[in-house]
Amino acid sequence: MRYLPKSPADRVEMLAAIGAGCIDDLFATIPGEYRLTRDLAIPRQHSESEILDRFRAFADENATGYASFLGAGAYRHYRPAIIDALAQRGEFLTSYTPYQPEIAQGTLQAMFEFQTMVCELTCMEIANASMYDGSTGAAEAMMMAVRATGRDKAVVARTVHPEYREVIATYAQHQEIPIAEVGYAANGRVDLAALDAAITSETACVLVQSPNFFGTIEDVAAIAEMAHAKGALLIVSIAEAVSLGIVRPPVEADIVSLEAQSFGIAVGFGGPYCGVIACHDRFLRQMPGRIVGETKDADGKRGYVLTLSTREQHIRREKATSNICTNQALMALMATIFLTVYGRLGLRELAEHNLAKAEYLKSALSADAKILFEGAPRFHEVVVELPAGAEEINAALLRDKIVGGLPLAKWYPELGPNVSLWCATELTTRAQMDAAADALRAAVPDEELVNANPRG
Repeated sequence: MRYLPKSPADRVEMLAAIGAGCIDDLFATIPGEYRLTRDLAIPRQHSESEILDRFRAFADENATGYASFLGAGAYRHYRPAIIDALAQRGEFLTSYTPYQPEIAQGTLQAMFEFQTMVCELTCMEIANASMYDGSTGAAEAMMMAVRATGRDKAVVARTVHPEYREVIATYAQHQEIPIAEVGYAANGRVDLAALDAAITSETACVLVQSPNFFGTIEDVAAIAEMAHAKGALLIVSIAEAVSLGIVRPPVEADIVSLEAQSFGIAVGFGGPYCGVIACHDRFLRQMPGRIVGETKDADGKRGYVLTLSTREQHIRREKATSNICTNQALMALMATIFLTVYGRLGLRELAEHNLAKAEYLKSALSADAKILFEGAPRFHEVVVELPAGAEEINAALLRDKIVGGLPLAKWYPELGPNVSLWCATELTTRAQMDAAADALRAAVPDEELVNANPRG
């Protein structure tokens, strides 16, 4: 009985102990017409070897060997083997959320190290460990700003990830926080003139993303000056954590919301991911999530404790800042291992590698397509106007085992149906980028290429 912990004899003994003749006696209070009297309509049971064969057959149906140019908040980076080797140890994998944290010292130390690394990367003074993902982190940061300033309005750039904005809008709706969205300029950055006009004396915060959804790096210093001049806080959302290896951290921000998925967490159908909020000390009491601190025990030995936990399960409901009910500790552990393996110089080299790949991709695609939002620095994503519909081009590329960029018309209809967002990371090879450019050229009739790009 490998998977069933109770044998038939065990069940007979347990039923006898409670005075029941059979298992059906346990359901005697349920009227007969509501009881299932037939076998479940499911396939017969299988042996372990049969099940393994069946799973192998399912695996053979997977599409493998494809080159992917998708990014948009979910990034493919190399995951060192040591991440799973350590994170799947029973001491970490089974500890879940440490409700009695002083017992789980290993988990607490990992969370403390994670917080420390996030602070070093973002140049903030404190960080939590952690939130569900980058989108909920951004929304919670907005609510932090509302509590901290006593104001009730927010300004959000349209260059913030569209799905982040959807989550923010959901939070804001029930918190009765009006949101003003500000468009983008020709260089793919938020429109600074429109942003300045949108900030008022009632604005609690300005929320931007950098690198933004188009891959462009925002002018954080200029945005901070605008926000602070009118008493608003600046929140910077970072969806691509690897960018911090080379992009100047948003030191002018008051709150930083970070998605740490790129730090060793696999792209897995949308999650689980790892969101983080980092900020200055003065906002400590407004921060949701958990903060782990270092201390000494009665014998003078170093130890770790849950210093702050601001959800309603731990403190009076009226003082709770969040209902976030998990700290994604296992995901934060993976990010901690990733950052420890790469180190300061390794993360910079990784970011430089990604930057170079994006430049090569831009060059490869520009022969037959138009690169949008030139004139501003960017990280590893480019917005491309294709010579035909982005959906149709992607369908043609799939025949060559290439997953093209993300069509943007759904969220930015003003860009038209031909525009998509392409991404290249260190896992994208030159051969794959050259093949994508060749497949793009082959997917469109010559006259369309000439009309779209006279240089071709």
